Amino acid sequence: MRLANDRENYGLIAILLHWLVALAIYGLFGLGLWMRELGYYDAWYQLGPWWHKGIGVMLLFVLLLRLGWRFMTPRPDHLPSHKPYERKAATLVHWLLYLLIISVMISGYLISTADGRGLEVFDWFVIPATLSGLDGQEDVAGKVHLYVAWSIVILSLLHTMAALKHHFIDHDRSLKRMLGT
Repeated sequence: MRLANDRENYGLIAILLHWLVALAIYGLFGLGLWMRELGYYDAWYQLGPWWHKGIGVMLLFVLLLRLGWRFMTPRPDHLPSHKPYERKAATLVHWLLYLLIISVMISGYLISTADGRGLEVFDWFVIPATLSGLDGQEDVAGKVHLYVAWSIVILSLLHTMAALKHHFIDHDRSLKRMLGT
């Protein structure tokens, strides 16, 4: 398998970045839902957010790498069997997912830095608080974070259903190209 995309298939780097982002998104979503239920005296009350924030920032780096890779190595052509509306919908969904993922990261940052403290990432480095102290910042950013996270999950499920439709109903190579087979 080639590292870079070509006109027919995704390359290994695009495939790995795609699945790494998907795994991180669903892992962070599950962790985020679970953290909301933790009590103050729960052992994971501090540890859950520590992991959530650290993985979230690492996801930002992976997403930026993925976007850079997308611009450096254009995606494969749409399959000839794809209808024009499917092509437009696929493009729209991909860019919406990128926008929503960046939005959920920004809102997470605003939650974490609302009290003026920087965002610690795995005890490796601190991202300084640049915007903090606004009235209700943590609450507003928290609501945005929750709703955008749910939007990402719903839109990614739609993306998955479309891939399964192409595989099982249309019998085309859309899913196989992203699986590297």
